[in-house]
This record gives sequence, structure tokens and C-alpha cells, in this order.
Amino acid sequence: MIDLPPMTPPLKRSVTIDGHRTSVSLEDAFWQALGQIAERRGVTRVTLIGQIDRCRAPEIGLATALRLFVLAAFQEPGSQ
Repeated sequence: MIDLPPMTPPLKRSVTIDGHRTSVSLEDAFWQALGQIAERRGVTRVTLIGQIDRCRAPEIGLATALRLFVLAAFQEPGSQ
């Protein structure tokens, strides 16, 4: 048996990216992780989300790009 982290259903939040409102559904763990990464980088969570949005391929949804970004950030050496 494995221990699972606390789980929540996706939470929809509205964000403004480059002047356009959009909503993104992510599990709370991803919202928290994005906040931690943004703080480490000295930017707001919305700024970080905007940066990720501008760098993602058009065929990749924003929620997917955010999840993969968080995963990659926590896989970097020294991130733990």
C-alpha cells in the first residue's frame, strides 16, 4: 500500500493573461506548487502563468502546460 497525498478535485480559477480573462482548472496541489515556484522566482503566480502560457505550444492546453511545468520544476536537481 502507498500513502497518497491529500487530493482535491480540480478547482477553477480565473486569471488575466495579457489583458484577457481565462479560467483554468487545476487541483489544489498544483495551485500551491505554482505559488511556491513563483515565490522562488520573485514573481506573482499570475505572472508565472502568463510566462508559461506564452511559451506553450498552441496544441497544448494551459492546464496541461501548467501541470507539466510544475512536474519539471520539482524534478530539477535541488528542488526538494
